[in-house]
Amino acid sequence: MIIRRKDGYFVISEKGKKKLGGPYKKRVDAERRLMQVEYFKRIGKK
Repeated sequence: MIIRRKDGYFVISEKGKKKLGGPYKKRVDAERRLMQVEYFKRIGKK
């Protein structure tokens, strides 16, 4: 999940407990990081 705070965009877990990246100046950068997190989450289950 991507949230916006006054110092930039942050990637956090869906439950809101883990900070997974940030701050990013652009939302595109935060979305790219979120895709990385999702990729490695799936690759770990194989």
